[in-house]
This record gives sequence, structure tokens and C-alpha cells, in this order.
Amino acid sequence: MAELLLVTPARDEAAHLERTIRAVAAQTQRPDLWLVVDDGSTDATPEILARAAAELPFLRVLQAPQHDDSGGDRLAIAAEARAFNWALSAIDLDDYTHVGKLDADIELSSEYIERLLRRFDEEPELGVAGGRLLERGPAGWLPPRVPDHHVRGALKTYSRECFASIGGIEERLGWDTIDETYARMNGYATRSFPELTARHHRPVATRNGTLRGRARHGQCAYILRYSAWWVALRSLKVAGSRPYGLSGLAFFYGYMRSVVRRDPRVEDENFRRFVSRELVSRAVKVPTFFVRS
Repeated sequence: MAELLLVTPARDEAAHLERTIRAVAAQTQRPDLWLVVDDGSTDATPEILARAAAELPFLRVLQAPQHDDSGGDRLAIAAEARAFNWALSAIDLDDYTHVGKLDADIELSSEYIERLLRRFDEEPELGVAGGRLLERGPAGWLPPRVPDHHVRGALKTYSRECFASIGGIEERLGWDTIDETYARMNGYATRSFPELTARHHRPVATRNGTLRGRARHGQCAYILRYSAWWVALRSLKVAGSRPYGLSGLAFFYGYMRSVVRRDPRVEDENFRRFVSRELVSRAVKVPTFFVRS
């Protein structure tokens, strides 16, 4: 029987948190333990969590150590990954078969957890998995184009064995691609399942502004050792997203800014070679090359 530990870092999420809590409470299979980490909220997040903890026996609220993140880009400094790891440090992972991360602005479909854990049972090679996030647009709730091998950091789940083999997640920008790359390097499958859906109530890459988010993705490409030819072609694809043209320029700017600054990146040579082989393989699969990876 699968035992799921779910962790949700939260900071100033009062606008979305109650919806997330209701969706988890309504699951046909609830997590065995849900740790919600209040990472220095200044809005009504603590009050919402206190009420929920009094009602849900599987929910435990933690208060993360305080850090001076004022004025910083919390995504760029991987504040969520830091809070996630801090929560895990107080837990014996041997008590669980799976470890999941869920952002505090995500609304899961009612059978999400049950069906996801069933996938792990059916596919023993599966190491990292999740569903598809639906983003609100002019045509309603639709999934962005994401390759099947990529699991969004907002709702990913690991088998305990896979999580141990990759050494957990790194507290750096790009952690949610570094982890699954190492998983594949270690022989595990990584997969997002289109039939498992969840609504994302904050548009992707917009917490600190859309263009800043695009530049952050370009910085990720540098950190992950993606080749310049891939970045140039990817910039053309991103340019087709709103705001048109500027999105592609921001993505390319983020990459080039990291080149000039010589930002720290993954220095593992085996990682670099593995990423290079994967990018070449995907580049010949038109048009899947142009989806996010």
C-alpha cells in the first residue's frame, strides 16, 4: 500500500490556499501526511492554515526558519526548494513510499492522488511523475505544451527509491529539471500524465512579472548546460507567447546575462553529456523540440 508524504511550501498564498486545501481534503485518496510550510507569510496564510489544521488530522503546519528574502526573486533563489528540504529534514522518509511537492496555488482534480499512485504501482520503473497543469486563458482552462518527460515542479511526486538515488532536490534555480535529469540518468522514468489534471491559479512565471519569468527560464537553460543553438531556437518559440516578441527576447537575455556573469551551473560532466544527447534526440523530433524541456 502506497504511503504518501506531501509537502507544500507557502508564503503569502491567502488568495489561493483555501482552494488548494479543499481540493486535497476532497481527494479519493488523501496523503498520509501533509506538511504545509509557512515560509514567512505576512498575509492571512497563517490563519487559514490554523483553521485547516484543526479540521484535517493528516495536515501538519510548520513554520520555516526566517530568511532575509526581502526584495529578492524567491523563484531565482529557490526558496520553495529550501522550504521543502527543511520540512523533510524533520521526517523519517522510510515511513513513506512516495514523496510529493504541491504548490499552494494548485487545485487538484478529485481523483488525482489515487490515480497517480496507481500509475507508480503499474509502472515499476517510474521515478518521478505528475499530472498536467491547466492554465487559465482566453479559451478557458487549457494545458500548456509540455513534453511527456517533464514534470512541473508545482506538483511532482517521487518514489522514495528514486528520491534517494538522486540525493533529493538541489536548492537552486532549475531544481525541477535537474532532479528529473538525474532520475533518468539513474535509470528511472519521468513522466507527466495528461489525464491527471490540476488547475494552476497563478499564471506560470508571473509571480515577479511575466518578462522576468521568461528571463528566469533563460537563466535556467544556462544553469542546466543547454547548448546555445537550443537556446536560440527556443527563443524563437518563446517569442510566440505573450507579450509577443518580447518574451523571446527576455528568454535569450536571461541566458546571455548568465553567460556574461558566469553564473554557477551544473558542473557534473556526466550530466552535461547526458543533457547534450537528450537535446539532440529531441531536436530531430519536430515539432516536439519546441515544447518546454
